This record gives sequence, C-alpha cells and structure tokens, in this order.
Amino acid sequence: MLNAYIFGGDCDKLNNYFCVMKHISILVLEDITLTSLDTARQVFIKVNDFLREAGKISLFKIELVGRSQETPIQDGLYTIRADRLLTDIMDTDLIIIPQLCGSFRGLIKKHAVFVPWIIDKYRNGAEIASLCAGAFLLASTGLLKDRSCALHWSSANEFRTMFPEVSVDDNRIITDDRGIYTSGGNYSYLNLILYLIEKFAGRQICVHVSKMFEIDIERKTQAPFMIFSGQKDHKDEVVLQAQEFIESHYQDRITIEKLASVLLIGRRNLERRFRKATSNTIFEYIQRVKIEAVKKGLETTRKSVFELMTEVDYLDVKSFREIFKKITGLTPAEYRKRYGLEFTTLVSTHLSR
Repeated sequence: MLNAYIFGGDCDKLNNYFCVMKHISILVLEDITLTSLDTARQVFIKVNDFLREAGKISLFKIELVGRSQETPIQDGLYTIRADRLLTDIMDTDLIIIPQLCGSFRGLIKKHAVFVPWIIDKYRNGAEIASLCAGAFLLASTGLLKDRSCALHWSSANEFRTMFPEVSVDDNRIITDDRGIYTSGGNYSYLNLILYLIEKFAGRQICVHVSKMFEIDIERKTQAPFMIFSGQKDHKDEVVLQAQEFIESHYQDRITIEKLASVLLIGRRNLERRFRKATSNTIFEYIQRVKIEAVKKGLETTRKSVFELMTEVDYLDVKSFREIFKKITGLTPAEYRKRYGLEFTTLVSTHLSR
C-alpha cells in the first residue's frame, strides 16, 4: 500500500531522501462534530497542496471511512459521504477519531462496531489520534489502559469514572504514547494536527501550516481555559458536604482538621474518601476554589491582585503568584490581560467605531 518516493533533501523528519505516503482514515460517525472532521481533512489536504506547489509529491492520502456510504450527523443537519467503508480498509497508517458529542456511555454502545476495527488496525501497525472527546471511543477499545490521555477539562471527571485504568491529564494539550495520540478540549485538536504534521512532514511544513491557518503553535496546556467546578457526580454525601463547605467558606482559612471537625469524621478517613471521590486532595481542592474566585475577580473587576488574593485569605504574594501560575499557566497579570475588563473594553470600543 505504501508508495515510496524521492523527496529531495527537505525531508527533515527522516533526514534522508526517502519518504513514504501515509494513508489517513478519518472515521465518520453519526455523533461527531462536522468542524473536527472537516478541519482535520482540510489541513492534511493543504499540506499536500503545499508540497505540490513546491514541486514535490503529496505525502498523505486522506479518506473518510464509515460503516455506511452516507452518514447523517448533527441530527440530520448534514450528511457525510464516506470515501471508503470500514470493510474496504485493509491497511492504514493513521486513524483519526473526530470529536464526539452527546451521552458518552450511549455513544460507546452505539458505535461499538468501530471498536474491533480500531483494535485490529492498531495491532497491524496503524497509529490512532483522538480529537477531544473522541477519546471516549478510543478508551472503550482498551488501548488507552495504563496510558495518559488528554481531553476537554470539563469531561475529565466523567472520563475518570468510566475509565479508571486510564491516566487523565486534563492539563495537557497533547499526549503521545506508543502510537496513540490524544488532544485537549474543543479546538485544541488543531494543536494535535500540527503536531502530527511536524512528525510526518517536518518542522518547516508545520510552521507554514500554522501561519496559513493562524493556529497558535506549541501551545502545551489547557490551564488558562479551565473553569474549576469540582467533581460532584459521586455519591459520597460526606464528601459533597465537604465540597459545599469549602465553596461557601473560600474566603476563610480552611484547614483539613477544621473540615473534619465540622463534618464529625476522622481526618484520615475524610482525606481518603475525598481523594477517591474527586480525584483531588482536600488541599488541592481548597486551592482550586480560591484561585477560581480570584480568576473571576480578575475577569470582572478592577481590584488589584493584592486585594483579590487577600479576599481569599492568601497573605504571601510570592506564594500566591506561584500557585496561581501552577493552576492557570499564567501570572495574574497575564490572566487579566487575556480575560479581563481591559480586553472587553478594547473590543467594544473597536466595534463601536
């Protein structure tokens, strides 16, 4: 299936004159988002266009692969015509699972026919990339067991519950583990596509695509975009009471001893149950709630950073800044510049002209 060809001296990823055309299978499922499917397809097609314009041969053969010739998506709003059926694909180099939307448990059952096909192709040398919540279908294959997985931060808690054997990293944009790639939330899958282009076509093409599509290259974390809401879809009433106490007393100094005393439970027992139910330690949860309150203050008020940090009982400026950056990936000043009132005022002033 693979066609070798001469690629001049520009094949910087292989560092020789010999490159291989890669077959890409983009899966067509009823519950995918059109943007994730079409964007992935268009970006890889554009790479081929760039190469041909430079007098070289296309690097990718991109095909939409489904279980039927036509697949309605987004409640029948669009119909996607597959290039090939699952049964037609004997070999492929890269499988892309687009972003999924809906009830993930139901989607996994609905699209179970894809699972053995994905497993078979991976065992025969294909690599797999999931875009955002496409990771739920990927995880259902068992191939993510004992691996790291990135996906949208808002889906991380549900994913942990469904697939406890997978290590969820909801901070990272991309994971790359033995031929399996996952990506963070929503449009951050563009960063995974860029990553794959650099891996297969080289840095120069990757930078060119980044500039042409205006995709921010080398973004590595979802942290600035995360909205902390805590995991509350568990059934531990004591832990829920602990979460509610923290969230209603975030302006005070909260110790684990005080929390255990209020709830009439032993400290060690509370810590163990809290970590099991929320995937956070109590100390981490308190920090996240306090930092979330400061973020809202930076977004909606003109209060100084010092005012906001003292309102949530942080007294050491240096320590606060370190914790804030650890959680958000930005300094308080950078966060305000990106999401604060100054940006809103600037945009509204521009639009009113």
